Amino acid sequence: MAITGSGSLATILFLFMFQASLLKGAAQEPVVSQNLVTDNVSVVEGEMAIISCRVKDNDDSVIQLLNPNRQTIYFRDVRPLKDARFQLVNFSDNELRVSLSNVSLSDEGRYVCQLYTDPPQEAYADITVLVPPGNPIIEARDEVLSEGNETEMTCTAMSSKPAATIRWMKGDKELPGKPKVELTYDKMYTVTSRLTFTVSKEDDGVPVSCIIDHPAVKDFQAQKYLEVQYKPEVKILVEFPPGLTREGENLELTCQAKGKPQPQRVNWLKVDDDVPSHAVISGGDLYIENLNKSYNGTYRCVASNAVGESFDDYILYVYDAPSTTPIPTTTTTTITTTISFLEANPDSRAGEGTPRTVDHAVIGGVVAVVVFAMLCLLIVLGRYFARHKGTYFTHEAKGADDAADADTAIINAEGGHTNSDEKKEYYI
Repeated sequence: MAITGSGSLATILFLFMFQASLLKGAAQEPVVSQNLVTDNVSVVEGEMAIISCRVKDNDDSVIQLLNPNRQTIYFRDVRPLKDARFQLVNFSDNELRVSLSNVSLSDEGRYVCQLYTDPPQEAYADITVLVPPGNPIIEARDEVLSEGNETEMTCTAMSSKPAATIRWMKGDKELPGKPKVELTYDKMYTVTSRLTFTVSKEDDGVPVSCIIDHPAVKDFQAQKYLEVQYKPEVKILVEFPPGLTREGENLELTCQAKGKPQPQRVNWLKVDDDVPSHAVISGGDLYIENLNKSYNGTYRCVASNAVGESFDDYILYVYDAPSTTPIPTTTTTTITTTISFLEANPDSRAGEGTPRTVDHAVIGGVVAVVVFAMLCLLIVLGRYFARHKGTYFTHEAKGADDAADADTAIINAEGGHTNSDEKKEYYI
């Protein structure tokens, strides 16, 4: 609403008379009352601050707002101060609310809400201006690292108010830094944090984050990814055979090597001996045909790069070739049992003798067959002797017992029994 010239003059005269009345009661110091309240304000530089003066129980007394220099900003709904950044937001009998736009550091201080009573009542609102830091700057002493080495990083947050706090994260793990705070000539703060740690091969490609904590900003950080070089990781894989290595079979080994920088070449060797002359080496592959026990020993794959050298070992032990056991035969009169044992050659591995190869299952089967055959034979013989055992009696000489003389006894013995009926034959 526009104010006319006469209205403006009347307002000025009212303020002059009001100030004169205050001078009369200058001896009365203002008091802090719970009836008049306000709030402290924190605002980021360049943004807007809201100052609110509130009266709980007003008896038609006048409310005004003063700046830190105790100049009147608003008297009721009138703004005597010629600063257009102050604007009236709300005015009533119980509140005077004013906005301050584009806040700067010079606006920081204690503002006064004043209620004209006898004595005057005052409440104080402290405006704190927050200045966010500039973009964090992260620096590393070493761009490329080797595993096991120590490195150092620094992170700087410049020109902030209040001083910022710096945290360090390596991946998802927080690391402690050593902060240093400096107050600059313009009453700003510069914070530098120094981080020292030792890297491993697992740190390659891991981000290191410098996180800035400040009331004026959120999610303010800078990142740097680690580049860590490490010596090769070597592993030998058995491609063939899938089980035991036996005489006459073939052997195929593959050497896998991974490192940073990547090893360009791998070497095969036999510890304390030479690799068999007919062995074929192709890159990381080792191929040996027609194995025999003279090839026993430790085979080593070696890989190297600019950081160092690593190796992996494979111990070769050649077993005897598998044998065939003939099926045992059994009869009631003759038992033939054949048991084959494979004699292990007296070759040794690492100074130890080679154990004999014995198939215990075959031996157990043959013994069972032999025992069964013997039991069968004993049963047959037992039945035979049982049938022919004891004293046998006949009635052929029974007629000789009643004979009068020897001739008659012979005749009776040959002719049969006297008591039996004689067969009579008649010839015509």
